[in-house]
Amino acid sequence: MKFNNEEEFNKLNLFKKGIYNDKFSKYFVGNSYINPLTNLGIDPLFIANITFEPGCRNNWHIHNALTGGGQFLICIAGEGWYQEKDKAAILLEPGMVIFVPAGVKHWHGAKKDSWFSHIAIEVPGEKTSVTWCEEVSDKEYNSLD
Repeated sequence: MKFNNEEEFNKLNLFKKGIYNDKFSKYFVGNSYINPLTNLGIDPLFIANITFEPGCRNNWHIHNALTGGGQFLICIAGEGWYQEKDKAAILLEPGMVIFVPAGVKHWHGAKKDSWFSHIAIEVPGEKTSVTWCEEVSDKEYNSLD
């Protein structure tokens, strides 16, 4: 279900919007917000609720790992997109779960006309890291409906 109205969206965003995602803002077009659900460096998994304003998306990126690694996305509220390089975009809706294997170039974010929130779970692995790449171009993004 699409949400243009932030107040209505926030009622369904079970894990809450959180704070402006300043640390990673250079890797996003538009504004995103983060609500950490576990403690980075203390808990065995880092889990966070990421909220995207309408039109916000992250850059193309790759989760790297020698073994293991990758990321799970659990869609919570609103509507968004997930796309792997050279594949069709997938419409994201509440209840959907996406597994992003290590080494796969991809992006995710909100639809143009909807707030969107997902839980991001970093999969443990050996020598994990993220390589941030180019922005998803307006032409690529605006071609999605």
